[in-house]
Formats: sequence, structure tokens, C-alpha cells
Amino acid sequence: MKKSDLLMAGLIIALVGLFFPIPILKSFQEGFLFNENLWWITSFVKFSLLATLGEMIGLRIKKGRYNQPGFGILPRAFVWGFLGIGIKMAFMIFSAGTSVLLVKFFHINQAIDAMKFGNIFAAHEAGLGFVRFITAFAISVFMNLIFAPVFMTFHKITDIHITQTGGTLKGFFSPMPIYKILSKLDWNVQWNFVFKRTIPFFWIPAHTITFLMSPEYRIVFAALLGIILGIILSIAAQRSK
Repeated sequence: MKKSDLLMAGLIIALVGLFFPIPILKSFQEGFLFNENLWWITSFVKFSLLATLGEMIGLRIKKGRYNQPGFGILPRAFVWGFLGIGIKMAFMIFSAGTSVLLVKFFHINQAIDAMKFGNIFAAHEAGLGFVRFITAFAISVFMNLIFAPVFMTFHKITDIHITQTGGTLKGFFSPMPIYKILSKLDWNVQWNFVFKRTIPFFWIPAHTITFLMSPEYRIVFAALLGIILGIILSIAAQRSK
């Protein structure tokens, strides 16, 4: 293990530690981290930091280092920040919409009530633990089948654009030839690995856990999953060679 690996591990532990119920951090957490009035700022920050670290770990797996010329840490962090805002909105849309769908068309009459509890444990105490689980699973299924493929493809487009423009912020803000990038995507890997394998076997179970959690922890848990995404993307890149 290199010194850089220890520094990376320490950085991740320090960032994750900010979200634990530590008394000295209570005012910071209530005033900023878990402040729903600042949801767009906190979502941007959480994803720009944690998900970018995930991509750096993916590079470490592939190349043996956390950064290299053209990798583009800053543009990647910028992209992840805005994707984080989109993910936060998707969480709200699919959480509310799926609950209504389950009540109206699948006759799971307590689905909305089950999601009002802070977490699965509180729902269980009220006798709605199983309903909360079914609802969380349904939210994850619909979100990952409808939203995730578009999200993953857009992320891949920005990733290629960053690489093609030298990993600089100036290059990133140059016109993005989306139609050209789409025509050059490795759809075999995108479909057979990213969509067909990671969505049903990783993302749906992972996001089921996400919606069993209290709302304030969902977006940070999703951002932490970005670290795992970095590893998944590194595997996908290896498969495309």
C-alpha cells in the first residue's frame, strides 16, 4: 500500500465521519449537511466530493494512480455535482410517485404511510415494516429502470467529452458533440454489463436500502455508492478492451 492510498483512505473516512451523529458536529449537520432548504447545494457538494473520489479510485485500480494528465478531476467533480442535484430530484419524484402508484393501482394501501416514517425500524415498530420494504423496493425498481439508463448514458457522454478535451474546465465547456459521442459508445459493454448486470444485481438492491433509510441519509448514501460506481466503471473499461 502506497502513502497515497493511506491518504485517500483517511480522506474518505474523514468525509464519511462528518455524517455520523457526533455531538461536536451537530450544529454543522443541522445547519448545513441535513438542511433541506439547502438541498441543491448539499447534493452538489456531496456528489462532487464522494463520487469523484470513486472515479479516482477506479483510476487507481486501472492505472495505479489517482490522477493523471487528461483525467480531469475538476470537470468530473463539476459534472458529479450537477448529477447529484438530478439524483436528489429523482429520489423525491420516484419516492412520492411510486407510493401513490402502489396505493392506486396495486392496492398496497399503506405504502404512502409507510414512507412517512423516518426509517425501516420506525415503520416496523408501527407494524408497517414489510410495507416499507416493498415500497422501497418498488421505488428502486422504477427509478433504476426509467431514470438510471438515461443517467448512466449521460454520465458516459460527459466522461468521454472530458477525456477528449484534455481534462480541463475550459475544454469541458466547449461544445459537446453528443451525437458523435453516442455513435462511438461501446454499446456492448453499456448494455450487457452496465445495464443488464449492474442495474438488477447492484443498483436495485442498493437503492432499496437507500429508501429504507431516513431521508437525510439517502443522498449521502447514494454519493457513497459513487465510490463503488468508480470501481464498476473501471471494470467496465477493462471489459471494453
